[in-house]
Amino acid sequence: MDKIHEMEKLIEQINKLNYHYYTLDDPIVSDKEYDEVYNKLLSLEKETGTVLEYSPTTRVGGDILEKFEKHIHLGRLYSLDKAQSENELKNWYNRVVNFVKEYNKNHKNQLPNPEFIIEFKFDGLTINLTYKNGKLVMASTRGNGIVGEEILDQIKTIYSVPLKINYSKTLEIQGEGLMPLSELAKYNEQNEEKLKNARNAAAGALRNLNPMETKKRNLTAFFYNIGYTEEDMFKSDDEMKSFLKNEGFKISSINFKVNNFDDIIAEIQKIGENRNKLDILIDGVTIKVNDFNTRKLMGYTNKFPRWAIAYKFEAEESSTVLREVIWNVGRTSKVTPTAILDPVEIGGVTIRRATLNNYDDIVRKKVKIGSRVLIRRSNDVIPEIMGALPTETDTEEIKKPTHCPSCNYPLYQDGVHIFCPNTLSCVPQLVSRLTHFASRDAMDILGFSEKTIEKLMSTTHLREIPDIYRLEADDLMKIEGFKEKRTKNILNAIEDSKDVELENFIYALGILNVGIKTARDLANHYKSFDNLKKASAEDLIQIGDIGEITAAEIVKFFNNDINKKAIKELLDLGVRPKYSGQENTEQKLIGKTFVITGTLTKPRKEIEELLINEGAKVTGSVTKNTDYLLMGENPGSKYNKAKELGTEIIDINTLDKIIGGSNE
Repeated sequence: MDKIHEMEKLIEQINKLNYHYYTLDDPIVSDKEYDEVYNKLLSLEKETGTVLEYSPTTRVGGDILEKFEKHIHLGRLYSLDKAQSENELKNWYNRVVNFVKEYNKNHKNQLPNPEFIIEFKFDGLTINLTYKNGKLVMASTRGNGIVGEEILDQIKTIYSVPLKINYSKTLEIQGEGLMPLSELAKYNEQNEEKLKNARNAAAGALRNLNPMETKKRNLTAFFYNIGYTEEDMFKSDDEMKSFLKNEGFKISSINFKVNNFDDIIAEIQKIGENRNKLDILIDGVTIKVNDFNTRKLMGYTNKFPRWAIAYKFEAEESSTVLREVIWNVGRTSKVTPTAILDPVEIGGVTIRRATLNNYDDIVRKKVKIGSRVLIRRSNDVIPEIMGALPTETDTEEIKKPTHCPSCNYPLYQDGVHIFCPNTLSCVPQLVSRLTHFASRDAMDILGFSEKTIEKLMSTTHLREIPDIYRLEADDLMKIEGFKEKRTKNILNAIEDSKDVELENFIYALGILNVGIKTARDLANHYKSFDNLKKASAEDLIQIGDIGEITAAEIVKFFNNDINKKAIKELLDLGVRPKYSGQENTEQKLIGKTFVITGTLTKPRKEIEELLINEGAKVTGSVTKNTDYLLMGENPGSKYNKAKELGTEIIDINTLDKIIGGSNE
């Protein structure tokens, strides 16, 4: 019992640290100190054979589900009616004001003059949490408002969600699961398969049957409503939000209270002007009556509460006709659909293609050849098809491919994705693999482009990565436009690439989920290729941001006989991965933490590389541990946070002076 009590204390301590880190964005200990406390709890759990159901160690590692189970909500989750114009919003406002006036004329118990709460309308996935006896016992999607799907294991991977609260009676708490835009950028930098937008990335993560995949996306969640209680607890939205905040839930700091229509419009405009600076997606604002007694008396329609409304910002949307779906196979053997559209202009850009994530996406959105579809473009990402619109023209079902569009090999499906297993001779897979190997962050073989690779594959023996180092002048001279000088340049670039930094070689191999940052972490830890090849999954998960899935992929890669053979051939052909190390005294920024915001005069990736090469750490959020905020034009909310914390704010010219000039 003493050890159980000690575990309780450690859980309380970890919950406090998680609250400061994930909810307040204000860490109070170093990562090392946090790990020490967490590992002590792990050790006690192993020693006692007991894992308390609200332990933070239960957040990760849930089994892969076979399917999502249905969940009936204790209280109905209503959607909000929408105002598409200021005039519609004014009509709703007048109805509220008139209701209060009429009620107070006829009743002794007077309602207060209407106050309105204005807050973000988050653009993610609505989640519903159930707490009993102070413990999180269920989490679900909204579904149709009455029945949703159970996603408890997925929700537990969100560290801003408390597993335990002080209130002991039954509650249902609603919020929104979101992927911060900074996490989306980080994920896309580190993973070969790119996520299209933050909204779908969050929804897809929370509806992924594998909680470990959910965890990789580093979701957050904001909470704004308590939909079910066993007793009347609050008199106003203010009181409810204070309760949520005191219990450790993440509450948006954007929460305005106004009492007239002009102020409502002013706050909406202010939010609209600044929404592109946020690290999360919103698509409008919600306006709610603050007083709960007024809410109770106004009641509900069949669909909406009468005391709340959503004002949606104008989206960059349009409609057009879908003419064709093309299926493409990539380096990782995944076969994905692309929609070919009648050209349409959205936000000054002519759109001819759009994203369809997979075949399940096609079925769910009821998209067909010839159907009119709604296209949305946001945050400069690839346009996405939102769904099909009613049409009177003839349409044709989109057929799920059964054979690879390139090599005609039979396809197989794993989860929602379709794959071509012919990794040895499927040309697009080979081209992508070879192009990746030769790219700048990998072996950096100048001139060895995708087009050159395609031509060489049709005229020479080039089929796999080691074949690059078997190419001769005669092979290249067969290609139209290749003369002696160009041929010599490429052969020299191939020869020079043999002397390669370890991190670049690791990245070049194309291990699933291993981007350049992870490759650098592996190189700095193992310092030799032989050491890395022998690494166990248990060792790998101790490094940087490597999780269990990536660790398993690395081990799997080095135990694959085909990969072993290819690596041996590369080394026999003279490829020499070396670790130069970064422990030299010339580094000017060792131990310094940087955050970057705004538009800079150099590509952000180039600046991050420069900072890391000088020994700095680059993070996505400003905290009290941040040494410098590197700011460009049009900075976001990070600038305000840095000013608040007294963080030193510098521009690119100051950075150049600090490190003695940047590498041109």
